[in-house]
Amino acid sequence: HDEQKPLDLSDSTLSYTETEATNSPNTTPGEFSDASMSPDAIKQSHWCNVAYWEHRTRVGRLYTVYEQSVSIFYDLPQGNGFCLGQLNLENRSETVRRTRSKIGYGILLSKEPDGVWAYNRSEHPIFVNSPTLDIPNCRTLIVRKVMPGYSIKVFDYEKSCLLQHATDLDYADGPYDPNSVRISFAKGWGPCYSRQFITSCPCWLEILLSNNR
Repeated sequence: HDEQKPLDLSDSTLSYTETEATNSPNTTPGEFSDASMSPDAIKQSHWCNVAYWEHRTRVGRLYTVYEQSVSIFYDLPQGNGFCLGQLNLENRSETVRRTRSKIGYGILLSKEPDGVWAYNRSEHPIFVNSPTLDIPNCRTLIVRKVMPGYSIKVFDYEKSCLLQHATDLDYADGPYDPNSVRISFAKGWGPCYSRQFITSCPCWLEILLSNNR
């Protein structure tokens, strides 16, 4: 697909290094740093919130993103971002546990001039749905599969402005939000999969963009 591109590992924003953690505010080498809580970041306005879900249950707090990019990963000792491995939930199913173990390096979410990009840094596919990836006037849900090492523009600002004039679609799996993106790890959903709704996926993210809110 034209909207997908290979992941450029030479990009410094995509690498996890101890230097990155060392240079973070109020952080000692090797210490996990929450970039959203840094004093400099709080002065800025946030551009999105991230919610982590397991099936129909939201796990942990809403993660607010101030920096231009954020890493969302399972469990790493260095780097800044949203660490899903630290979110506790009692009585997880075996399906959820297996899927969580596949998140690994997860994704990097980046706000760029043309829109929001998601870079798949895990060893398994991710699956994406957003209003700007759907086909206009089509009532069929479009879910894009993004292989490891590739990225996709999950939200297009220009298309979003055009879609503001369109009639909201009435999806059977819940309210429609023109400024939200949904990403599942390892397991797909929609017309082409046995899981019809994202709430049937073991581990998934809801990206709530502040654009036009």
